[in-house]
Amino acid sequence: MTQRPITMKDVARAAGVSVMTVSRAFKTDSSVSPDTRDHIRKVAEDLGYVLDSTAANLRSQRSDFVAVTIPSLNNANFADTVSAMSDVLGKAGMQILLGHTNYDIHEEERLIAQFLQRRPAAMVVTGGRHTDRTRKLLSNAGIPVVETWDLPPDPIGHVVGFSNARAMDPLVAHLQATGRQRIAFVGGDADGDTRGTDRRMGFIRAMEARGLDPTRLIRAGQVPISMKEGAAAMARLLADLPDTDAVICVSDLSAFGALSECARRGVDVPGDIAIAGFGAYEIAGIAHPTITTMNPHPRRIGTRTADLLLMTMNGDAQGETLRFEIAPEFVPGGSTS
Repeated sequence: MTQRPITMKDVARAAGVSVMTVSRAFKTDSSVSPDTRDHIRKVAEDLGYVLDSTAANLRSQRSDFVAVTIPSLNNANFADTVSAMSDVLGKAGMQILLGHTNYDIHEEERLIAQFLQRRPAAMVVTGGRHTDRTRKLLSNAGIPVVETWDLPPDPIGHVVGFSNARAMDPLVAHLQATGRQRIAFVGGDADGDTRGTDRRMGFIRAMEARGLDPTRLIRAGQVPISMKEGAAAMARLLADLPDTDAVICVSDLSAFGALSECARRGVDVPGDIAIAGFGAYEIAGIAHPTITTMNPHPRRIGTRTADLLLMTMNGDAQGETLRFEIAPEFVPGGSTS
């Protein structure tokens, strides 16, 4: 038989005080002395009481959580962003309610509609491309909204991110400077992977700007692109375009798969072909050779986003739309040198 939950009335009875005093003690109301507050909270802990904040949230029209959507749960970069956000928000008494979109903007729309029913204090979304209904929901939510990991041309609210397209230019420039001309790109072709698509387009523009052939584009399958799919893409590249002398992969994971495929085939990296990735994942630094990559600084994105949310929720940025660009950093590795 399920036991009924402990209520505030139970705590008040056990502590010998009124229900109103218990309520004030949990709000750290100045009218409750420190000794009384400590006593009430000790009684509540002994009873196993958990404060139900729903009624208080309904009265104040503000909850103590921030709703966040990310495309993937097993992507270390998105995990680092959420972790950094949680570190900052947690110190302010805020919690994160996390939603997984699986790179599907329609799933994002469904999650956001559900989250908004719970009256979050703010909303953070990954990327700058959404359905029309999602844009309408967020625009009319009346809460701070932050789009991350992108620099959308028509932002809904605040922005903390970078241009995935421009992030490809340092990689193409580096490969050209090392004498590579026949450069391919792996990935960025799947539906839903808007950031990967932007990197692919950025690669094409960077190649065209240097008078290089931008047509060596290799499909890598559905997102999230894995090491296995990176290896398969490299196998196709070596079979179809064997004169390719460099390849940029949409992520470090696919780059590691490509590197492993070259090792299996006896293809020297970087002697026969150079390989670069994106993300500065841990695997890029321990691969042999290490993988040239771009570091998008995911924790900086998370920290800046959380700081921005706290600032806006405290009313310090009323009427302002803030945009913070955190430029990815080029990280050379042995895979291209």
